[in-house]
Amino acid sequence: MEFKHKSVLLNECIENLNIRPECIYVDGTLGGGGHSYHILRELNGTGTLIGIDRDTDAIKAATQKLSEFNNFITVHDNHANIINILKELNVNSVDGILLDLGVSSYQLDEADRGFSYMHDAKLDMRMNREDKISAFEVVNNYSEDELYRIFLDYGEEKYSKSIARKICKEREIKKIETTFELVDIIKSAMPGKALNEKQHPAKRVFQAIRIEVNQELEKLKQAVIDSILSLSDGGRLAIITFHSLEDKIVKHEYEEMQGRCTCPKDFPVCVCNYKSYGKIVNKKPIVSNDEELKENPRARSAKLRVFERIIK
Repeated sequence: MEFKHKSVLLNECIENLNIRPECIYVDGTLGGGGHSYHILRELNGTGTLIGIDRDTDAIKAATQKLSEFNNFITVHDNHANIINILKELNVNSVDGILLDLGVSSYQLDEADRGFSYMHDAKLDMRMNREDKISAFEVVNNYSEDELYRIFLDYGEEKYSKSIARKICKEREIKKIETTFELVDIIKSAMPGKALNEKQHPAKRVFQAIRIEVNQELEKLKQAVIDSILSLSDGGRLAIITFHSLEDKIVKHEYEEMQGRCTCPKDFPVCVCNYKSYGKIVNKKPIVSNDEELKENPRARSAKLRVFERIIK
């Protein structure tokens, strides 16, 4: 399958990165190269773009899409390792970083990746196929309590306990190997009213398993901090999230890195010596407009938050 993915909030990302020629930028979630293509156009052949992705399929597709440019570098790694990545490239700081935390349309639509509850495939969900832990291991080897915690914390699934219990019961009979097997088990553990909701009954559980397999939230907090610390003065970090758990982490870390004075209001000068690493550019997240939503319904949950590094 061709690597297809519509770049969400594309114009908003380019605008908020404040791209300047001759500078260095990072697309930490390269995907099919959609955002990167437009960053490179803004660089006008003078700056450098570093594209990072865990998925080798994405890197191959992006390399082809960006073949007209000669000022980009691809790295097969996790953006959470940005400090080490830049160190290995002998780059001290960069002028902008973009992170699009969504799963690509290709990963959802390519059946054998096992991300989707709409296609029957082996349980996988690994963004990096070289990782050892897949959805199969999570579903078949995690304890009932661990599954319950994942479904509740990462999927905010109301029926987490009964679904976890049902999975453990079914896998005693035989291993759960495919996405459709898992979907049937999820449905059988839910009351009839839940099956009639607008949202697919397996959506939250699949999201939770994907997050666990790829350690998406566990590494996000540090990734935000390390990305901000990797910016030069005036550099910007733009992060697109697709569910509330990611957005809460990004919002919280931005606030922590911005810092705030804790002195009483009647103090004439600040004595708490709070540390600030920059400022939040948009207090409210930027979301897709109606035109984009018509073209790409998957952008409905996307939120863009931007942070600007200020070195005093």
